[in-house]
Amino acid sequence: MKRNSANVGRASWRLLLLVLLLVFIGTAAWFWRDFTRFGTTPLHVSETGESVEIGRGTSFKDIVHQLRGQGLSTAAPLYWRLLAEQMHVSGRLHAGEYAIEPGITPQQLLTNMAEGKVLQRDVTIVDGWTFREVLQALAKADKLKHDTAGVDDATIMQKIGAPGEKPEGNFLPETYAYVKGDSDLDILRRAHAAMSKTLATLWTQRAPDLPLNSRYDALILASIVEKETGRADERPRIAGVFIRRLQKKMLLQTDPSVIYGMGSSYAGTIHKSDLTTDTPYNTYTRPGLPPTPIAMPGKPAIEAALHPAAGDELYFVARGDGTHAFANTLDEQNRNVACYQLKHCQ
Repeated sequence: MKRNSANVGRASWRLLLLVLLLVFIGTAAWFWRDFTRFGTTPLHVSETGESVEIGRGTSFKDIVHQLRGQGLSTAAPLYWRLLAEQMHVSGRLHAGEYAIEPGITPQQLLTNMAEGKVLQRDVTIVDGWTFREVLQALAKADKLKHDTAGVDDATIMQKIGAPGEKPEGNFLPETYAYVKGDSDLDILRRAHAAMSKTLATLWTQRAPDLPLNSRYDALILASIVEKETGRADERPRIAGVFIRRLQKKMLLQTDPSVIYGMGSSYAGTIHKSDLTTDTPYNTYTRPGLPPTPIAMPGKPAIEAALHPAAGDELYFVARGDGTHAFANTLDEQNRNVACYQLKHCQ
């Protein structure tokens, strides 16, 4: 009887151990499936444009706490720790702001953090904008530090490494990427360097015998061309008109320059009295180019100023449909003005 009892006891222990082993294996299998599913299941993103910002020196524990606090994840911190160890990124996560777009998984987020793929935003300087308009756009740019607020133009130029330069015209119209923590001065510094490089390159490729004494003269003329037309096919023709007028010592008589000189007094309409009121930018009363550019010219406008179309045209007038009528003589110009401006076509 004792031997049978001992056998029964051993069988019971074996059965219990088997049950425990099966429970352990089942639990481990469930845990592994759940953990694997966690790594590839999208985070809880409620809307587009969401982000998470990781400060310098933030511990991995605090990063996970932040993700859970923002409602992006309900997974246990252990899962995040094991995933980071499995991916070999624990301790290699970079500070910065990271995009949390719909569909992003924990694996993708940790990969972005390990590779420092911080969220980038864009701000665009538009062809033909004035420096005031550039500053206004930068002031509205999301997550960009506004270090130019309340700072005068001369100080801004000094801060970006261009002391003594006038800001107008000196920033290349283009789209610039930035990350949170960047300053508007950083954007201006890059845009200024881009314009300097572009202008220097195009100046060396200019057409011969232009009545332009410097790259700055080319920038001034390009800004006028930029403001006179947005049509690519007209830029070289309009540049040609102004080049020939400069060669012949004729007044440029360009309205955009007059308007720029009027400043805040311009209310949307230019009058005859404005054309006779002298300012440094009134090209009806002063010969040659105005003292500075009147806007930010894009690369196509600079190319047109340095490669003007050949011909005899000395005048042009807006047709009212975005195009211009060109003329070789004043009589022809007067007929075009009567037709397109006064609507007295013959």
